[in-house]
Amino acid sequence: MTIQRLQAHYGFTRMPFGRALAPGMLHRHGAHAEAVARIGWCIAERALGVVTGEVGAGKTVAIRAALAALDASRHTTIYLGNPAVGGRGLYAGIVTALGGTPRFHKAALIPQTAELLAAEEHERGRTVVLVLDEAHLLDAAQLEELRLLTNADMDSHSPFACLLVGQPTLRRRIKLGTFAALDQRIALRYAMTGMAPAETSSYLTHHLALAGRSDTLFSDDAIALIHQVGRGIPRAVNNLAVQALVAAFATGKAIVDESSARAAVTEVTTE
Repeated sequence: MTIQRLQAHYGFTRMPFGRALAPGMLHRHGAHAEAVARIGWCIAERALGVVTGEVGAGKTVAIRAALAALDASRHTTIYLGNPAVGGRGLYAGIVTALGGTPRFHKAALIPQTAELLAAEEHERGRTVVLVLDEAHLLDAAQLEELRLLTNADMDSHSPFACLLVGQPTLRRRIKLGTFAALDQRIALRYAMTGMAPAETSSYLTHHLALAGRSDTLFSDDAIALIHQVGRGIPRAVNNLAVQALVAAFATGKAIVDESSARAAVTEVTTE
């Protein structure tokens, strides 16, 4: 089976449920729309925010959508997706993103970072938006470095907006007494939830329409099963929907019915 044959079978102009979608093409279900709005507020306030959710819940997608809505001439986005770089790597990543060359000694690197962040605001009139993805993997030292960085101006003024994005364990870790000082600084806490049954149905319809099919392609029973097994988590729904399309194609069906969805569940859950 080739992708081309599958697309031809269903009359798709592109494969549905792909990840490479422009922000304007995203399905704005409840949790996504609320996350984007809250993230936007957090950035406007130059605050510290924590966005959590399980794998595939749409955290990064919501961040992308919120960042895409910003005025690029007034914001500088720094995305750090690898917590394994350590405390020094955190500072070096910020300095490099702001066009500097990281100083070798950490004692010099810390004030260099603070100076560049301040210059971005005072000299260029831009708000820095620091996004730390996979933040549940940040170690205690990095979380403390982050607290010190957000405290650069003695609590009177925040030099940048910061978003910690990670799995649910992140919220629980920050709640530990060790991180009380950081916890008190958090202005936004948002946990991404799965879609409701009606939203999963709307989500499938939306992505199929983007692929050129605005008619009914999934039966109600198939949609209900995909929602139940995927728990409304977008990535899980995507995977199940694609496998259900493959199963229906393999048996020559024009519609994805419940038996095709069951075959998809078996395929995905036995991987």
